[in-house]
Parts: sequence; C-alpha cells; structure tokens
Amino acid sequence: MIIVISITLLFIVLRFTVTLFNFISNPKLTRVNRRYDDRVSILIPARNEANNILTLLQSISNQDYKDYEVIVYDDDSSDSTYEICSKFAAAHKSFSVIKGNELPQGWLGKNHACYQLAKKAKGKYLLFLDADDVVSDHLINSAIHRMYINKLGLLSLFPNQLMQTTGEKVTVPLLHFLLLNLLPLRLVFLSKNAATATACGQFMLFDAVTYSENQWHRLAKDKVVEDAEIMRLVKAAAYNGEVLLANGMISCRMYKNYKEAINGFSKNALAAFSYSVPGLMVYILVLIGGPMIILMTLNFNLIFFMGGLIILTRVMISLSSGQNAWYNIILHPVQMVNMVIIAFLSIQKQLTKKNEWKGRRVG
Repeated sequence: MIIVISITLLFIVLRFTVTLFNFISNPKLTRVNRRYDDRVSILIPARNEANNILTLLQSISNQDYKDYEVIVYDDDSSDSTYEICSKFAAAHKSFSVIKGNELPQGWLGKNHACYQLAKKAKGKYLLFLDADDVVSDHLINSAIHRMYINKLGLLSLFPNQLMQTTGEKVTVPLLHFLLLNLLPLRLVFLSKNAATATACGQFMLFDAVTYSENQWHRLAKDKVVEDAEIMRLVKAAAYNGEVLLANGMISCRMYKNYKEAINGFSKNALAAFSYSVPGLMVYILVLIGGPMIILMTLNFNLIFFMGGLIILTRVMISLSSGQNAWYNIILHPVQMVNMVIIAFLSIQKQLTKKNEWKGRRVG
C-alpha cells in the first residue's frame, strides 16, 4: 500500500511540476504588430463539414492578413460541403475548392487530402487548418513572425477550444489537461530529440520549400495521429519545430456533443501511446486508481496534499488554455471518468479493428 501511495504522489508531483513549468514559461504565440507580405496558402481538408466550413471561410476573409490563397479539398463529402465552398469561392477571388479523388490504398483520408492540397499550393508558407477552426486578426502575421525569428520548418498551434454543451465541457478540456501536464511545450523547440514532439493538426504552418523537399504528409500517410508524427519527422530531419498555445488568435469547436467527443477522442487515444495497450492501461491506473486509493486511506494530510496539487494543476491549465477554471475543478471527477471511458473504447477499437471516423476506417 505504501508503495502504491508513493508512486501515486510521485506521479502527481511530476505532473504538477510539468504544469508549473508550462505555466511559468507561458508557451503562447505572441501577438506582433509587424506586417508581413509573404504569400500564404491556407489549405483546408473537408469531409462532411457543411455545418462548420462557412464560418471558417468567413473568418479568413475577415481577418487582417491579405496576401493569401485558400484552397478547400472536398474529401468525398456526402453532404453539401462542396456546394457551400463553391458558392463562397465564386464570390471571393482568393478562394477555390477541389473535388477530391478516390482515397488510394494505404492512405488515411485527412493525410491524403493535405497531400493533394500541398501539390496545388503556391505560397511561401503552407497553412493547414481544420474545417471547424475560426481565425482572428494577428494570427497569420504573428505566426509568420515566429517562423522567421526561430527559423522554423513547422509551427503548430493548439487553438482555444470552444465548448457550448455540458457534454463538451466534461470531455474537451482533457485535451489541454493531458498536453500541459505531460510535456513541457518549450522542449519541442529547445530539444533536438525527436521524442519530444507533439503537434495539433488544427493549425500546422510549414515552410513551403521544406515541405516540398520532404512531402511530410506522404511520409505520414497511414498515421492516425499524423500531426505528432510529422513533428517527429521534422525534428528527426534536423529542422526546427515549435508548438505553442494559440493565445486566442484561433479557436476551434472540435465536437458538438458528448457522443461526438467520446468517439473523436477514443479514435486517437491509443495512438498517443504508440498503440501500447499496456502503456495506456498503466497510465489510466495511476491517473485514476492511485488517487482513489489515497482517498480510501482517509488520511487528511495526504488527501489535502493530493487535492491541492490537482486543483492548482487544473487552475494553471485552465488559465493557460483560456478555459473556465471553476468548471474544470468542479467537473474534474466527471472528466476523469470520461478519460477511463475514452481509454476503454480506444483499446476496444484497436482490438476489434473497428476504429472508424466519418465512415472510414482510421486504424
């Protein structure tokens, strides 16, 4: 029992330390007033995104950067995605839409769509966005500035997450919770080790020359978590990569309800652990089981120490990610239960080979 409690407390302290480092180092994209005029190709893969895509396109047309082209790749949508994009492109000369081809064997859908988009792009920079993003002023200028000063081959941002329903609030915060207490984000840029790599496919900005020479999406064509894999490839090839929080300059509503969120997270959870079922199970056991054992000891000092670190961790992560700290503290137990559900479903999908997303198998 003492060993289990010691391991649990060590795990909590280590995660708190990582969170504290991220909070103090403040890994956010800095807003800049300097204006750039490099041509940016904004590339958007879209499959059945009729409910989201127009909001993104309007936000791009309204933001403050002007030297850009937008190309949407309609990835065999069964809804009105193509018609919506075509109508918008007809009224905005910088926008165009491509009707996608059949998905080749050995490719995953998004990876193939991004690869096709890159072949059509003509910008100095290639900016891949998800169809449920919304961009704001200062985003592109600030991102290009970061590319210049750090000589980056890839800059990835974790957008602020928009949540409206209760189902979203008890699931979506897990993204930043896991991100900010497991990995010091500054190390992605500072360390040359490819193992210190993560990224977010909701915002991936590449130097076009570097991308053309390496064809990153082709190299990661069958990877479910292609964003993190591409960052590893970028670092392994000795290019600079950086991951930051978006600082309110881009937001995303990943899912619209509880079911979508659970299904969406469960398709990726195991991939984040290199498809190691034991690795994911051990993590969940320590994350959830350890604190439960400490609670059962009824030792006030231990419980107070553990609870204090968990609460401080949630506060720091919430403030860094632009989320409501009170919600995340109150909903923490429910979010942890959902973490167990997500892990279970992810393992089930892997073992049964039934991991699907938007009508396609993804793993």
